[in-house]
Amino acid sequence: QVQLVESGGGLVQPGGSLRLSCAASGFIFSSYVMRWYRQTPGKERELVASISNSGGRTSYAQSVKGRFTISRDNTKNTVYLQMNRLTPEDTAVYYCAAAPLWYSASGYWGQGTQVTVSS
Repeated sequence: QVQLVESGGGLVQPGGSLRLSCAASGFIFSSYVMRWYRQTPGKERELVASISNSGGRTSYAQSVKGRFTISRDNTKNTVYLQMNRLTPEDTAVYYCAAAPLWYSASGYWGQGTQVTVSS
């Protein structure tokens, strides 16, 4: 019943931009912290960005700070990740996840969307 469905991934050139979307259903979206993670083969899963239930608090991994922006629209049950000035190091599968509290583990996960940054 709970679903998180990512979209917007694809192939982009270095220096380019991409916006990921995650559509949520089956839970009270506006009560949950939303997060974006990414994973590359051979590397640990990395928390990329988090946003509080109201959108008033955000946090970012140092590797993306200043380039990525997380946002949400509670009227659409959707969280976004705007990615700018992309580099090949940003290549990964990006996952959307939901948690009940800022310091809680993510309880719900999407299936992931592939982002490839390459010339």
